[in-house]
Amino acid sequence: MINSALRRSGAPVLVGRTGELHALLDAITHPPSVALVEGEAGIGKTRLIREALEHPSIRGRRILLGTCHPLREPFPYGPFFDLLRNLGHHLPTGLNPVCGALRSYLPELADRLPPAPEALQDHRARQHRLFRAVRALLESLGRIVIVVEDLHWADDGTRDLVRFLVDDPPSGMSTVLSYRREDLPGAALPLGRAYRHPPGTTAVLVPLLPLDVHAVRSLTAAITGTAEVSAALAAELHERTAGIPFVLEEVVRSLAGSGDRPGWSAGRDVLDAMEVPTLLRDAMADRMTDLSPHAVDVVRAAAVLRIPAGEDLITAVVDGGGDSSGGIREALLAGVLYDCGDDRYGFRHGLAQQTVYNSLPGVDRRRLHRRVMAALAESDPPPLVQLAYHARQAGELRTWLRHGEAAAEAAREMGDTAVAVEILEGLLSDRQLRPDDRARLATQLSRAAVIGLTYRRAAGLLRRIVQDNDIPDPVRGEIRLNLGLLLNNQAGNYEQGRVDTEIAVEELRDRPALAARGMAALAMPSWGEHPYSVYQRWITQAEELVADDPDRALRMAVRGNHLALRMSLGEPGAWADAEVMIGSGRTTAERLQVARLCGNLAEATTWLGHYTAAQRFRREGQRLAAECGAPFLQGIIDGTALRLEWNNGEWHGLADRARRILDMAQGVSGISADAHLVLGLLAVARGEWDEATDAFGAAALGDPANAPAPVLAAAAGAMARVRVARGEIEAGCAEADR
Repeated sequence: MINSALRRSGAPVLVGRTGELHALLDAITHPPSVALVEGEAGIGKTRLIREALEHPSIRGRRILLGTCHPLREPFPYGPFFDLLRNLGHHLPTGLNPVCGALRSYLPELADRLPPAPEALQDHRARQHRLFRAVRALLESLGRIVIVVEDLHWADDGTRDLVRFLVDDPPSGMSTVLSYRREDLPGAALPLGRAYRHPPGTTAVLVPLLPLDVHAVRSLTAAITGTAEVSAALAAELHERTAGIPFVLEEVVRSLAGSGDRPGWSAGRDVLDAMEVPTLLRDAMADRMTDLSPHAVDVVRAAAVLRIPAGEDLITAVVDGGGDSSGGIREALLAGVLYDCGDDRYGFRHGLAQQTVYNSLPGVDRRRLHRRVMAALAESDPPPLVQLAYHARQAGELRTWLRHGEAAAEAAREMGDTAVAVEILEGLLSDRQLRPDDRARLATQLSRAAVIGLTYRRAAGLLRRIVQDNDIPDPVRGEIRLNLGLLLNNQAGNYEQGRVDTEIAVEELRDRPALAARGMAALAMPSWGEHPYSVYQRWITQAEELVADDPDRALRMAVRGNHLALRMSLGEPGAWADAEVMIGSGRTTAERLQVARLCGNLAEATTWLGHYTAAQRFRREGQRLAAECGAPFLQGIIDGTALRLEWNNGEWHGLADRARRILDMAQGVSGISADAHLVLGLLAVARGEWDEATDAFGAAALGDPANAPAPVLAAAAGAMARVRVARGEIEAGCAEADR
């Protein structure tokens, strides 16, 4: 029987705790036993215990639950009297006479307990007899499970009684104790001293750690009832909640309640705009209540800093200055700040930081942000991303723009395209930008986004900018060209991407080098379903435009696309010409074009069945793409590698690799199409027709107008096979004919 107090709301399934559950069950089912469940607030101690007590292997045992409470003057032995007073008619007859000592403590059971023994004057003697009475009563119940939760709040008497019971437990009793080590008094020992279990007693420590990203993703899916939880969202949730289940549940439920579906649409912007859940806000406010004013100032400075910081930086930001070590120590002991290692201090998770930050009046926030800027400006080298953030929060827009542009340029130089894109997106989101600043930043964003993986927000920003009539055609043309490439390569919107690229070629009539790039892109046969002559016309025009251009990387870009077109056509001379270009890259820009060529050749030769050559092109392309910081190109080559492994019969672990690439792709269609196709082909090989149908739909058949032509052909052919295998002969024929 389970105490009704255990029936609480929470996650619908237990996630990421398989080993811990087995350890707890093993202890409970081998009495006498003691299980210590340790973990920070919200980590899932109660959820784990409830899962264990509802397990079929526990049936037949009586379950008694007691909970310690954070009272200023806790009632001695309160948790035990709570769990005993509900026994009622479950008490056996013929109890040990010492149980009569419980009459005055448990009036609900007085008619079933033996007569009260004579009074003892000595306090220690009275306590010992009380402890013996509790033990005897518990022993009379046979197979039982005693649960005492939140032992860190136990009074001394309760802790002494627990220690008495576990030192000599009844033979049928399993004891489960939960606690937060950081909130234990004194030496942080749950029983007040080190526990050494007696012979014949099963003892286990079950520490609960935060969930990893995979478990966060699984728990989010369970809470929302959807399988469409992206790896990117899971990573963002993990960062903001530190993998603490309770915090995660509150965030996900708040997100779902706001109407935002936790899929691709719920990204950083949605989470940034989300209010801190009430329970989390109240919990932080409660912890802050007992802090001294100086400690509160320290915590507020840490909240404005946003990331873990050292004592010197915190001191520089705190209002009034002075030594902040005492305030840091006080905040650490209160569980408001945490030691993040390397002498840096911050919050347990982002929502705790956000709670404190949001409690500050705007004028105080801006003042503290300016203090942070002054402190960071003395660093060498200056942390540009942080300076840009604090300048924006302080309302100093020109300083924000200066630091932001410098940070984006530094990120690009280091090959960190994702960071550069994120910074530029943030800068462009400010509607107070001057038109010349907006045009310049949009051009930079379009150049960075076209070789990256994150594209949704960038595509929306760039679309609004190309519709601005105040931007000159040559500038708009470059932005539109990169937008067209983005729509085609990352978004899989071939129709709109081709339209934008053709318009960009017209707008770039005074910039022939960029116009040639657009023409070369339009010459790729995967764009649409045109005759070969259309692609040949585009590549011929592109080559004529760049014939005398001094930019060697530009000439290589056009020539590379022409070689890929020739290889797709099966032209024999393309092989030798490709070898010449592969060995010709000298600068980073030129090596990037060689990487693109290798990726395109790997794809073409895989479709043509030249698997050995495709493997060589793949390896060289991956190496160069990694060197040049081109994650989109790396992903495209990874997708080709999946098809190559399928064709070579390298199927062991292939499905797992395809799913990992899907997670990495972040919805980029050019990469995910290959992964879905391979997953569909593997499903066909296993005879899993429904799974295969879903995969082929995701690969190409769900939106054939915007699918890569070779993938569409492969998916349609495999789908015809699925129809025939299911006995749907007419549907199979129709699939083959369409």
